[in-house]
Amino acid sequence: MVQKIFILFSSISFIIYSFHSLFSRRMILDFARWGVKRLRILVAIFQMMGGIVLLLGLYNIWLLCLVSFLLTLMMIIAIIIRAKVKDSFMMTLPAILYALLNMIIFYNSFLEINTLKI
Repeated sequence: MVQKIFILFSSISFIIYSFHSLFSRRMILDFARWGVKRLRILVAIFQMMGGIVLLLGLYNIWLLCLVSFLLTLMMIIAIIIRAKVKDSFMMTLPAILYALLNMIIFYNSFLEINTLKI
């Protein structure tokens, strides 16, 4: 039950954040400040796809394991970028929390795959 709540929370957050990445003036400025202005649309697409595939992962554990791993990597990269531009801890905290959240989803789905009777 907790895993499903984590999946729903993360997936909806990534879908909403993808729209912010595309249309929010603040996010457009942030991407420029982070030095990845040209990657904004691609990142937004990855965020949208990640959120949708997380939802599909409720029905396919292999998809869930893969996408949660990739979203964890994406958030680790976000943490590194924020560290390079010297963002405050509070500004970096959401990326840290989403990295941890998706790492938990990945870990749990990985364990579930490894206990499947094939």
